[in-house]
Amino acid sequence: MTRHQWQTLGLGALAGFRSMTAPALLSSNLLTYRPHVLRNSPLRYLQTPVVAHGLKLLAAGEMTADKLPQMPDRISPTALAGRAAAGALVGATLYKINHDNQWQGALLGGVAAIAGTYLSFFLRKKATQESGLPGGLVGGFEDILTLTSGLLLTKGSHAGEPESRRWAL
Repeated sequence: MTRHQWQTLGLGALAGFRSMTAPALLSSNLLTYRPHVLRNSPLRYLQTPVVAHGLKLLAAGEMTADKLPQMPDRISPTALAGRAAAGALVGATLYKINHDNQWQGALLGGVAAIAGTYLSFFLRKKATQESGLPGGLVGGFEDILTLTSGLLLTKGSHAGEPESRRWAL
């Protein structure tokens, strides 16, 4: 598997944990790398400061709202669709940057987000029941896990920087 395929799987799954975090981290990296292949694409907006900072605000708001008791479960149809869309956006962008099929990237990212959604839902439910800790505190640990993993997938591996075609499989 290529680096952008692994990043799509990882960031897609993280979109299942927190839908706005993966696009926010990728968009932030695109401010640094500014791949030329996005220049004439609708995805070019992800590499603008307004969108990058807006996505960061949305991610912070989502992390806050997630702790509220009136929030619907992440596996509700609307929430699941939003998470799948976030994973698909990340996947399509990473594949486009690396001159690969955007639709395949969107599919991989969307499926990874759905899997991450169910995984995170049941893990959080089990962790809350087993630990006896309040759901909000367990959600805070989930935020830390999501941010740390996302930073490792993006900052540590330069998500958004095109791969050398010589090394792509």
